[in-house]
Amino acid sequence: MVEAWTAAQIREAERPHLEAGEPLMRRAADGLADVVRDVLRASSSSRDGRAGRILLLVGSGNNGGDALYAGESLARELVPQGGAVTVVSVGSRVHEAALAAALAAGAVLDDVEAWCDAAVVAGVLPAYDALLDGLVGTGSNGAGLRGDSLRVVRAVLPVVTGATWGAGAGAGAGAGAEAAAASGTRRDAGTSPAGGAAADGGATEPAPRVIAVDVPSGIGVDDGALPDPPYVLPADVTVTFGGHKVGLVLGPGAARAGRVVLIDIGIGPDLARMPPAVTTP
Repeated sequence: MVEAWTAAQIREAERPHLEAGEPLMRRAADGLADVVRDVLRASSSSRDGRAGRILLLVGSGNNGGDALYAGESLARELVPQGGAVTVVSVGSRVHEAALAAALAAGAVLDDVEAWCDAAVVAGVLPAYDALLDGLVGTGSNGAGLRGDSLRVVRAVLPVVTGATWGAGAGAGAGAGAEAAAASGTRRDAGTSPAGGAAADGGATEPAPRVIAVDVPSGIGVDDGALPDPPYVLPADVTVTFGGHKVGLVLGPGAARAGRVVLIDIGIGPDLARMPPAVTTP
């Protein structure tokens, strides 16, 4: 049985802890980093022993801060071994303290414009082992991503789903992005961005594992709704904090969540005093 709560209920449960100065974001980030480590270990056989490479897609909200603090922890381990943590900030603002911490640990801030170009993304994204989707969190109502968040997701979708590109895809648009959004399914590891052999005839690389931070960005957190078109990155793993959100267990959004891992950040007793919005078998 899974109990799930609305975004408003989660915020109410968090409120006294935040007012007391408890480090909820750090707790969330530590749990997120542990899951990323597990994902990297599971895929180590396909990396020939090289250190992991992680891409952080970071929005303006708290889940962007969660991703950045997790990136700080991971960068301290991976960068000295020759790995990488790349940050792409797509919001109108960024969690400044978390960004500073990640950069001080060895993460690198990349230009968002390059990650809005599907042709560029197809060439560089398969070299990463994990992609953290920290674009939009519990503030999403399923109405869809906007601005650079939407542009980046449209460029990334063909790589992680294996949809064939259409005319104009080099600008992040076209039949490839539309087909990828509609499918919502991951392509098999070991295929090229177009789902076949590498364009140069060489060895192909698997797409990175997608790890959603709290919820897959763009789903309706309280009902699992998808935008139209459904531009949402399908996650292999969703790392959610404090309690399950309704959108992770109901509606088409639940199918984008992959395996859901719940991280205890200390609000469980508060949620237990609230009736869950949904209970599923």
